[in-house]
Amino acid sequence: MKTQVAIIGAGPSGLLLGQLLQKAGINNIIIERQSPNYVLSRIRAGVLEQGMVDLLREAGVSERMDREGLVHDGFKLAFDGRVERIDLSGLTGGKTVMVYGQTEVTRDLMEARTASGAITHYEVSDVSLHDLKDGLPHVTYRKDGQEHRLDCDYIAGCDGFHGVSRQSIPVETLQVFERVYPFGWLGVLADTPPVAEELIYASHPRGFALCSMRSPTRTRYYVQVGLDEQVQDWPDERFWSELKSRLPADTAANLVAGPSIEKSIAPLRSFVIEPMQYGHLFLLGDAAHIVPPTGAKGLNLAASDVSTLYRILLKVYREGRTELLERYSAICLRRVWKAERFSWWLTSLLHTFPDTDAFTARMRQTELDYFVSSEAGRTSIAENYVGLPYEPID
Repeated sequence: MKTQVAIIGAGPSGLLLGQLLQKAGINNIIIERQSPNYVLSRIRAGVLEQGMVDLLREAGVSERMDREGLVHDGFKLAFDGRVERIDLSGLTGGKTVMVYGQTEVTRDLMEARTASGAITHYEVSDVSLHDLKDGLPHVTYRKDGQEHRLDCDYIAGCDGFHGVSRQSIPVETLQVFERVYPFGWLGVLADTPPVAEELIYASHPRGFALCSMRSPTRTRYYVQVGLDEQVQDWPDERFWSELKSRLPADTAANLVAGPSIEKSIAPLRSFVIEPMQYGHLFLLGDAAHIVPPTGAKGLNLAASDVSTLYRILLKVYREGRTELLERYSAICLRRVWKAERFSWWLTSLLHTFPDTDAFTARMRQTELDYFVSSEAGRTSIAENYVGLPYEPID
């Protein structure tokens, strides 16, 4: 088999890149080691930046999102006995975010790919990438017990942190930046009405909490827990009680508890590798970077990677601008590091760290107070939250 772009991974970034390329007439084949049902079972992000919303519309997969997604023009920070609203729209010239689950984005992209007739091979094994630096690259894999080879011009590695794409790059050519945080998030999904119309990020001496949602009838809540905690240690009754203890009193009074339909603990880390490309291989999303979920940047950063590679490939195939390929990593990393900074900053300010002394605790409190008491500070928070602009490809 032969295609122009081989995409490794059928998560949202691989599917979005495939959809955009397909619409532009650039052939692509997606290879995924899991089944479609497994991919759809991942419960992940739910806040989409303005840039990702616009990109989904450009890809022609926004009909259900625009119909069912919840447009938010603000969110709230709760700390030190007060609640402060960040007016996203008012501070950014009308930009907003969209609450629409990653599972739904993936479902929409899967349906669009099926309708387009583009090829996706699920449940493949033994994926291996070849000739990335010299000659024409190709991918080998096993499907239904048969060996296959896929020749291509370029490979997009969209297969996540544990995928084969990054592992195919010689270790000595990569620089790794990483911070592992001493806590995780216990997340609960429940079919209950949201406690508020907007997201609430709460900093409390007992730990961080987040009130989010997926729809007017489905909520997603999180509480900070230690790395030694296990899901089985947290029956629903304990979770709801702990969540209420970390929220402002009037918010806690309005909280509607219910049976959880999904419960999991996710560790927090910051991770970036440089460069994000090696020869004809380009890394996107979690294959190249991970952010703490505090700033809602993981899925959105993957989308900005997709936008960058897509627009470069458009100019490569339409105008012969192959020199642009060498700029992919630098363009992506400028935005990646700014998103990493914002996620690290919010995580550092809103969470309770072990062995934090009184001075550091007061400094974090003062930092929050300074930013929300200043229009410039609120604007900085807002413009980062709705997403920094995508860099144009000239």
